[in-house]
Amino acid sequence: MTFQFLGPDPLEKQISEALRLLSAGRSPAEIETTQVEIKEEPGRRRGAEVVGGSDTNEPAAAYLAGEMACLANTEGGGAIILGVADDGTRIGSDLNAQWLRHRIYELTERKLTVDVREALVDEFRLLVIATHEAIEPIRYRGRLQWRVNDNCVEVDPSTWHAGRLHRSGFDWSGQPSGHTMSDISPVAAEIASRYLRQRGGPSDLELAEASVSDLVRRLNLADAEGILNNAGSLLFVATPHIGLDYLRRDVPGGDSRQRVRGEGPLLLQIYETEQAATVANPTVHVAQGFVHSQIRIIPPRALREAIVNGVVHRDWQTSQPTTVEHVGETLTVTSPGGFLGGINPLNIISHPAVPRYRCLAEATAALGIAERQGIGIARMTRDLLALGRPCPEIAEIDGPYVRVSLLGGEPDPALIRLVLDLAPPELAESVDALLLIDSLCARGWVNAEVATEVLQRPIGEAAQAIDRLAAAQLGDTEAAAGPYLITNVAGAGPLEPTAYRLSNESRQRIGHRCIWLHSLEGHNQLLMDWAGHRGRVSSTEAADLLNVSIPTAGRRLAALAEEGLLKTSRANGTGRGFHYLPTIT
Repeated sequence: MTFQFLGPDPLEKQISEALRLLSAGRSPAEIETTQVEIKEEPGRRRGAEVVGGSDTNEPAAAYLAGEMACLANTEGGGAIILGVADDGTRIGSDLNAQWLRHRIYELTERKLTVDVREALVDEFRLLVIATHEAIEPIRYRGRLQWRVNDNCVEVDPSTWHAGRLHRSGFDWSGQPSGHTMSDISPVAAEIASRYLRQRGGPSDLELAEASVSDLVRRLNLADAEGILNNAGSLLFVATPHIGLDYLRRDVPGGDSRQRVRGEGPLLLQIYETEQAATVANPTVHVAQGFVHSQIRIIPPRALREAIVNGVVHRDWQTSQPTTVEHVGETLTVTSPGGFLGGINPLNIISHPAVPRYRCLAEATAALGIAERQGIGIARMTRDLLALGRPCPEIAEIDGPYVRVSLLGGEPDPALIRLVLDLAPPELAESVDALLLIDSLCARGWVNAEVATEVLQRPIGEAAQAIDRLAAAQLGDTEAAAGPYLITNVAGAGPLEPTAYRLSNESRQRIGHRCIWLHSLEGHNQLLMDWAGHRGRVSSTEAADLLNVSIPTAGRRLAALAEEGLLKTSRANGTGRGFHYLPTIT
């Protein structure tokens, strides 16, 4: 059994867009999403040859029953557009829609009724098979599966039901537990006060001095009778099983140097794990002019946030611990339970917060252990980028689990100095600004269209972020403001959206981070990227992007044309306005 939407259906919008893109000639790989797949009809391929279809096809029905059951068990449901090969070849399908619908129903223990309808693309008959999210688990051949990234993986019923309850608005962490105020650990209460004093705001200091019962009630972790909810029980009494398992190794595969297997109150487990990770997080000296700073290899806020996120947003219905592997200069936190509420690695920085356990998340934020909802990942990203380190690596893996890796290492003094010199100074705290600077170093240019993916924001918001960066200047010791951080790409003309590169001053300061500046391969990659997105490239644009003379840029472009990667805009290859075009658009 599944439910349907009243009003505009998000799944139908994705299906319509996929069919539109197919009609426009886009390949399945460019079109497919987590919820919409494009497949050829199984059972009709004989090597490279595709045989004719019929109105029934048992292998196709069996395959589709498993795939549709998996999609029905996944948040938001999903659809398969049947009749197109992976390379985009139109094959079509002659399957009878009503027969297929009924056969899938039979193969899924008479529990799943899908919608099957025809769609014409380039005069080929395709089938759209769609299902909304199920409100009870759908099994196929005795197995319960849902989607993790692009794959169907087996899931246990308790995990499936926990996810379903969450999407219905149920908060397990806010439900009454079997513990009372008398069960609270004095050590956990002291750690809570310590974290509040560490944050140090007036309300924090006041709460830190409150009695234990008052502290717990003001955190919304107990009712008027003193009964703790599940969040209060986890934080102040004990986790039902090991919550955090910390392991320290100097090198991958090396002997374990330290292990902390957390038991007791979650607050104590977080504190002990953070302390162990901090001791193993070395300090380096970074010279800033006449000032020398001591900086941790992994930013302390990012380290704490990764650990806390791993227990606050994990699935507490499973006995698997959250593991923290601290190997060399890398910290990896793996927590049971997948992403929720439409969050995925491609939108996790900007997506509104979707806590698995709202009461638990709000309590840890109030204690100052975690950032307030919605900015934890952004804060981790900002702190790493500000030191010249890569963004956190975040992925959902089979289980499902969420894995977050923080790649520490030597800070980049030149980048740190550049960030500190930004004017207005508040840009130094902006994750958008640092993401754009990082992208400019890696890619060589940016515009609002490119920035939508970098910032994980709509194009309008991305354009505003670029405008703010375009107004930023670099100060120095002698003046309140200096040259601009970024500048328009010369020769780009009136094409929209406006494209920018690092200014000459910025290149001079952090050009060592711009690998494409220092090799012929990098030059060619940048030019092809520019031509592919802008639809053209001139010698003036190329010279400005590569920081070379116009004749040198012209030779680079001519060489790409000789390789067949570019073509000239006019046969004689000269004249005002002459430029190159990509051979594949």
